[in-house]
Amino acid sequence: MNYLAHLYLSGESEKMLVGNFIGDYVKGRQYKSYPDEIAAGILLHRHIDHFTDIHPLHKEAKVLFREDFGHYAGIVVDFIYDHFLAVNWNNYSDTSLRWFAKRSHSVLLSNFKHLPLRVQGFLPFLIQNRRLESYATIEGIIQSMHIMGKYSSLPSKAPVAESILRANYETLGLNFKTFMQELMHYVTTEFDVTLELPLASGQPTP
Repeated sequence: MNYLAHLYLSGESEKMLVGNFIGDYVKGRQYKSYPDEIAAGILLHRHIDHFTDIHPLHKEAKVLFREDFGHYAGIVVDFIYDHFLAVNWNNYSDTSLRWFAKRSHSVLLSNFKHLPLRVQGFLPFLIQNRRLESYATIEGIIQSMHIMGKYSSLPSKAPVAESILRANYETLGLNFKTFMQELMHYVTTEFDVTLELPLASGQPTP
């Protein structure tokens, strides 16, 4: 999963949110040097990634992108899942995406000293460009892929990813919906995370 999903799946704990956000940048046993709740968020991030990587629906979605992106297809799907979370945000939260993004920014800035140097470097740009909110549009998520392609080993084929997404939009949307329900159940039952859901039933709307 990408940034928005990891932040959302942190629940109500601010320290868990920090740990979940920086999880990709803390390697091996380095998490032990962080305060306990941030360390728990880092470990939660790893469990979410493992759940995602082995899930049949995530593997199914990767097939669409494998020819063009090879073993980076999973990263593309993670971006696209963030898009579907953002565009359907009202089905997953009783607060607006704008409010959630602002709260997340505030929490991360107030814990700036705990952020790895690489995260400290890109966080101001993520905030300034309202990147989390931009995921709610296809253009926004493709722009994020384009930026990542410039500064990482992700193939610089954002237009290709956009074409595949548009051609398979409904299929990928349904794939995400089912996958996200299962991931939410996993996080809330296995890690005692409390999510702010719009329905008392604890399930997103159809």
